[in-house]
Amino acid sequence: MKKDAHFYTLLALSRACGFKKKSAYQLAYASQFVDDAKINLIFLHNMTPKEGLDSVENTPAFFNIATCHAYFRIATFNYEAMVNNTTAFHFVPGCEGQGFTKKLRCKEESSVILDILTEAFQEDNLIRFGMVLHSYADTFSHQGFSGMLSKVNAINNCHVKTVRSLQLIEPFSGFLKNLGGEKFEKYFDKVLPAYGHVQALDFPDLPYLVWSYEYDHSDDFRGARKRVEVDNRERYQRAFRKIKEQLEHYLTLYPHHRDQGIEFTAFDLLWEGLIFNGHDQARIKNWQQLMVKLGLFAKNDKDLWTYKDDTWLKQAFVNYDARRFHNRRVEGAICAGNFEDTPWYHFILAVKWYKKKFQHYCYEHQLFFPK
Repeated sequence: MKKDAHFYTLLALSRACGFKKKSAYQLAYASQFVDDAKINLIFLHNMTPKEGLDSVENTPAFFNIATCHAYFRIATFNYEAMVNNTTAFHFVPGCEGQGFTKKLRCKEESSVILDILTEAFQEDNLIRFGMVLHSYADTFSHQGFSGMLSKVNAINNCHVKTVRSLQLIEPFSGFLKNLGGEKFEKYFDKVLPAYGHVQALDFPDLPYLVWSYEYDHSDDFRGARKRVEVDNRERYQRAFRKIKEQLEHYLTLYPHHRDQGIEFTAFDLLWEGLIFNGHDQARIKNWQQLMVKLGLFAKNDKDLWTYKDDTWLKQAFVNYDARRFHNRRVEGAICAGNFEDTPWYHFILAVKWYKKKFQHYCYEHQLFFPK
């Protein structure tokens, strides 16, 4: 899923379920920030927080805190990144089938993500909750693929059925349709690695798309091909109907987040907005207009219905600079005076919590990652 789903759909749905504006924004921001938190090591210049701190090179730091990475940057294309970032947050394993590789295949509402979600309800922590909802949502859209470089992700004969609005990709879509099975496989094996849903391009992340592909469903990858047709419209709507239940449950547990002045019943309009057929920015703009039109936010609430990937970083560090902080390693970060109260710091604590829970529940379900 992309920003239109992880932030804007979740933001609108949270408000519709009854969350206060700021509470809805915080959990929706945490959800989307999972796709933008690329810093994996940051050295602190002026502070030693009480919780979550690491010591790296004899310097206070936060380490192993990334929740995503660029698929095609060689420096981040490694086993640790695939396990701790891609698999943990974006392709939660289904833990089914024979062997390590098959167990890694992502499954809708896998036992691992449901166990983590259950734990997230044990404490009133919107940032932690929003983070888990990101991974939970991705089990719907990324099902069938793995967060590791794996034969599980080697697909063939990919076809698009929806009339698409992404004109820049249309020529490439036509190219795919004209490729035969063997040519498709040969081309993709050379150009695009079998990593995540890379060989399916961004098809799983487009909520309006209907598409299909073939994959090897045999236990030993000997070429037993099976065709799968995917209707993202149905998947996405099913995912967010389930998320609606999770949001309502959270409000039952922690009612102080509830806005008593909101009574919303037009959920059908949200489901329609979710599968709006348009390019990325058009879908985002549609959500922004829809939220104001439906009274979920006011026009002057723009800071609450607009996502910027550096908002939390700016609040946490007085020397924030986009070029400096948009790296895997950041040195000399100067913390704001209220650093321990900032959302970014609490997001980092949530990351550390999540990664421990992920490893624990994978182990519980007989999925063991080699050291």
